[in-house]
Amino acid sequence: MKFNTLFRTILLITSLLAACGAPTAEPTAASDTSISLTDGLNRTVSLATPAEHVISLAPSNTEILFAIDAGEQVVGRDAASDYPAEALSITDIGDTYAGLNSEIIVSLQPDLVLAAEITPVEYVAELEQLGLTVFWLANPTDLDGLYTNLNIVAQLTGREVEAIALIESLQGRAATVEAALAGVTEKPTVFYELDATDSSAPWTAGGGTFIDLLITKAGGQNAGAVLDGDYAQISIEELLVQNPDVILLGDAAYGVTVESIAARAGWDQLAAVQTGQVFPFDDNLVSRPGPRLIDALEQLVRLLHPDQFN
Repeated sequence: MKFNTLFRTILLITSLLAACGAPTAEPTAASDTSISLTDGLNRTVSLATPAEHVISLAPSNTEILFAIDAGEQVVGRDAASDYPAEALSITDIGDTYAGLNSEIIVSLQPDLVLAAEITPVEYVAELEQLGLTVFWLANPTDLDGLYTNLNIVAQLTGREVEAIALIESLQGRAATVEAALAGVTEKPTVFYELDATDSSAPWTAGGGTFIDLLITKAGGQNAGAVLDGDYAQISIEELLVQNPDVILLGDAAYGVTVESIAARAGWDQLAAVQTGQVFPFDDNLVSRPGPRLIDALEQLVRLLHPDQFN
């Protein structure tokens, strides 16, 4: 399997932009309708009124916009934005990695372009030179950061009321998971596979990543937490030492099957393989930092602790 371009790009951009800082949700509005917020590149972005015509440059942003009922305000979206289904009817402005179509973007006359960490800073500058207002939304590092991002996008689009209801719902679901796991002491070791082009050294998520956070919140231990770096390769030797109780195939979308795991050299010795605890997992739920992160949390708990949460 070919190492997917998205994963390589995330690694590059994360290293280049780590020092750029996080956005703040504190507006410094000059009037009842004007908006002024600091984005993830520490730039002050101002709007005279909430944006009515928005272009999304990332799937996570598109999902956030629809989740706060701002979907009708989205006039353009990147090619990878395929959720919810309604997003597919919106004008495709190109692929973030293969190239966005600036001519189409300008022709749509957006009053806001919502970028994300996968958007190169050079492209932000290019769009601004074309006279467009761009807000670069940083990835959250925890669930509170997710709620902050929802609030930020809601302010930019005039959907604060809808965002409040959404955030309360998400917080409630997260609290339900926490309550269900109260008193649980057994924490299975989980290996989350991102890319196994080299099955003797597959890529996984290290400590401090959102995948690591979600596994921990779901009552598990991330096998990749012993590695250096946010994303790294783990040797089969180290994997045998970690001996995960559960294996989650985030690369299932790229053709990796549960049945193929036992055929890999040495993998039949892993506890998860021997007990049949190998599952495909929708990587979009954890790789897109939007409201479906709570869906990911719930699905993880169902897999790791089915007796406590169903």
